[in-house]
Amino acid sequence: MSRGRGFSIKILDKSDDSISILFKNIPVEIINSIRRISMSEVPTLAIDKVFIFRNDSVLNDQMLAHRLGLIPLKTPVDKYKYGDEEGKPEYVSLSLTIEAKNDFRTVYAKDIKSNDKEVYPLYEDIEIVRLAPGEGLDIEMWAIMGTGREHAKWSPVTVCVVRGVPVIKILKECDSNCKKCVEACPKNILKINNGKLTVTNLYLCTGCKLCEVECPDYIKVDIDEKSSLFMMEIVGQLTIKTILTKSFDILISKIDDFLTKFNEVEIYEDAIPK
Repeated sequence: MSRGRGFSIKILDKSDDSISILFKNIPVEIINSIRRISMSEVPTLAIDKVFIFRNDSVLNDQMLAHRLGLIPLKTPVDKYKYGDEEGKPEYVSLSLTIEAKNDFRTVYAKDIKSNDKEVYPLYEDIEIVRLAPGEGLDIEMWAIMGTGREHAKWSPVTVCVVRGVPVIKILKECDSNCKKCVEACPKNILKINNGKLTVTNLYLCTGCKLCEVECPDYIKVDIDEKSSLFMMEIVGQLTIKTILTKSFDILISKIDDFLTKFNEVEIYEDAIPK
């Protein structure tokens, strides 16, 4: 857990491809900005240009190019620029040259070759197409940096959710034989122990208030919007730490840019003769 001036940050759960974080005393609006930026403004590499010299498969060229573009690529941090001022973005060259000889052959993402060993398909077993005997592919691809705002293939995040922290108040002891509120909870987080109603996992509560509807005199559900629950699942082009760090950097940059523009407006208004 990390603490600051009146706020705290606690990681509730973490794996290689997902994370849950509790932000206390930080408005939901701020954390929601991080959610939006992580999904749509953190750049990654994805195949954008496809040059097909041979395609004997059952897929037409457009469908094949579309499937190739959706294959997530490992993206080295800060190695390639996003957006070139001269309109000539840096790119990574990849190729797919393969032929089925005497038997059917399934083409996988692992068959794609890259001229940069740090850039490669994240999931080798993604099926691209199946070739019949004698069929083949000869394709060159360019992967460039982009963002989820332009196309979902560039987004490093699959799911990202922010919501206020639930607040469940037990107003008084309930009848242990009733169990209406316990049975009403879709997340099964309410239990009765020794006649006392208890909450087993507060952060699983969705705030649906079905328990409160059943027993309004015994339980009250509210949302603390000064704190936030942040849950993210990633594709894998970048690590969770990299995505969050870049998201905060982008947000800070936006705030700095806003303040600069705002100060310019103030100066301009002061210069107007009255």
